[in-house]
Amino acid sequence: MLAALGKLGVPHVPEAARKIIQEQMSSGGTALPWLDKEAYTLEMLRRSIVSFLEHTPAPLPLLSDRGIPDTLCYSRLAGTGPVREIEEACRRYRYARTVFLAPPWKEIYRTDAERKQDFTEAERTFRVVEEVYREYGYDLVELPKAAPSTRAKFILERLA
Repeated sequence: MLAALGKLGVPHVPEAARKIIQEQMSSGGTALPWLDKEAYTLEMLRRSIVSFLEHTPAPLPLLSDRGIPDTLCYSRLAGTGPVREIEEACRRYRYARTVFLAPPWKEIYRTDAERKQDFTEAERTFRVVEEVYREYGYDLVELPKAAPSTRAKFILERLA
C-alpha cells in the first residue's frame, strides 16, 4: 500500500522495526524480538525518535509506517521497558491526529524472516495498537481489506 501511495507521489517513512531486525540479523546482533526483547525495544524507541525528528516538520504530507506509539505497543506485549521513557516519547513527539490502521487479514497474512508472529498474535497486536493510539488521542481510521491501490485511494480521499 505504501508503494502504491509512493507511485502517486505520497512520500512515506519506512518501518524502523523491520530495518533493525534486518541489520541485527546481518551483523549477528542480538537486539531481536526473539533474542533480547529489551535491547530491541530500546533500539526501536531510539530509531523511532530519530526518524520523527528527521522528518519533522514535513514540507508535505508524509506517512509513517509505524510510529513511536508502536514501540509502546510492543513494550506492553513483550513486557519490556523502559515504559516511562516510551510513554514520555509518545506524549512529546506527536504525529498528525489521523492514524490509518490495517487490520489483520488472514487471507493475505504471511510470516517471513523478520515477521515471525502467528496470525493470533497479529490480531492481539492490532488490538493493543488500537488501544495505545486511542490512549494518546489519535483518531483511528481502519483501512478496508482491499487491494493496495484501493487502500491507497481510500487514504488519499481521507487526506483531501
